[in-house]
Amino acid sequence: MTTSTTTSSTTTHSALADSAATQPKTTVQLEHVNLTVSDPDASAALLGELFGWHVRWTGGAKGGGYTVHVGTDGQYVALYRPPTDPSGITDAGYAINGLNHIAVVVDDLDEIERRVRAANIEPFSFGDYEPGRRFYFLDRDGVEFEVVSYQ
Repeated sequence: MTTSTTTSSTTTHSALADSAATQPKTTVQLEHVNLTVSDPDASAALLGELFGWHVRWTGGAKGGGYTVHVGTDGQYVALYRPPTDPSGITDAGYAINGLNHIAVVVDDLDEIERRVRAANIEPFSFGDYEPGRRFYFLDRDGVEFEVVSYQ
C-alpha cells in the first residue's frame, strides 16, 4: 500500500508547472510598478535624478487621485497620490509603501551610489554576491530600492 502525503501547496505548484509546460511560449515583460507616495512630482524628480529616467505622463488617476509615470520608454514606475491623505489607509490601492522593495539593474553601481549620496540619501546593505554587487536606499516616503549591477 502506498500513502501520499502531498500538501495542497505542492499539488498546486505541480499543477501550475504542468500547465506552464503545455502552454505556448510567450514573452512576458514587466511594464510598470504602481506606488502610492505622498508627492508624486518630488518622487519622480528624485528617480529621474538618480537613474536618468524621464516623466512619461502625468494626470488624474483612480478615485480622483494624481499620478506621475517616470522611467524609460519601455518600463516605468507609476507614482500615485490619492485624493486624501493616505496615512493610516490600509486598502492596497492607497497604502504608502505596501511592498518589500523595487530593484533596478544598472551598468555603473558606483555612479548610482554617487548620485544617491548627492541627493542626501544614505545607501545601506552593500553586498558583493554571485553574480553581482548591490546596495539599497530608502526614498523620502520610505520605499526601499535595491540597486544591482551584474558588470
